[in-house]
Amino acid sequence: MWRLGSCGWEHKEKRQRKRKDEGICGRFSDLAHKSNISEQETQSKSKVCANVFCGAGRECAVNEKGEPSCLCIEQCKPHKRSVCGSNGKTYRNHCELHRDACLTGLKIQVAYDGHCKEKKQEKAAASPVVCYVADRNELRRRVIDWLQTEVVPDGWFTKGSNFTDILLKYFKNYDSGDSQLDSAELLKFIQHNETAVQMNSYAEEENNRLLRSLCVDALIELSDENADWKLSFDEFLNCLKPGFNPPEKKCALEDETYEDGAETQVECNRCVCACGNWVCTAMTCDEKSPVIDTDGDQEMTEEEWTRRVAELNKHQETVEKMKTSTKDV
Repeated sequence: MWRLGSCGWEHKEKRQRKRKDEGICGRFSDLAHKSNISEQETQSKSKVCANVFCGAGRECAVNEKGEPSCLCIEQCKPHKRSVCGSNGKTYRNHCELHRDACLTGLKIQVAYDGHCKEKKQEKAAASPVVCYVADRNELRRRVIDWLQTEVVPDGWFTKGSNFTDILLKYFKNYDSGDSQLDSAELLKFIQHNETAVQMNSYAEEENNRLLRSLCVDALIELSDENADWKLSFDEFLNCLKPGFNPPEKKCALEDETYEDGAETQVECNRCVCACGNWVCTAMTCDEKSPVIDTDGDQEMTEEEWTRRVAELNKHQETVEKMKTSTKDV
């Protein structure tokens, strides 16, 4: 097919070859132009950044205003010489470490050459078995619920048994003859009802048995007015009276008070605030972390550790007495 062109009639195939040649020439022209710009930018960067020094992990770049600017390295060279960073992470080489420090804004230094060594997991300080306020109150609630099921209202011709009568019956049954219930006797009384005594806060049954004993002590402390760790009948009645709302004592340490469940660390041992008292583990610390360094290198003996815990609780008692005297004033 013929068509009138700029210089006369042209065949269709000739026109197509002409367009193709023009397209190829155009693409070569674009590539050449881009290459020229790239060379100019490289020359410009080389010139502008000639006297600019950027820190490790950074490189000089030319900003929109044509001024030098230090930016994080876009890509490190692929050579491999592993290093371990102070953050415990292994890097392919020094450049990658410094680049990561630049990108994250963190201070990362070279700890040593080679891959990072796996750190041995430090043995966490064990927590002591304690009776929290919630445990004590739950045990108390169960005992009260059980006793209330035994209350018998007065009938037309028979006298029933009220809550006080039920408590007096059990008090006489478990009292050894001194008109008081100690912790062992109170525990036997509570064990009379399997539902009430059931406590499964810990995975090991031995710890649950210890928990029951501790919560019995907490119940005694709740209404032991003369602090002899025994309950007279009146104290026993006050402890389990349904209308009694147990107060929540706080633990004291260094002029500060702590809520139930608060924890503090004494070297490798952990202390927990439970029912207003500090309860601590008694682990023997290794040489790197002695429990108490009194003379420089001596570890604290079991007796000294017991004394330390006693001091914590003595401080607690002093704070409580100060609060009481303040209220009286």
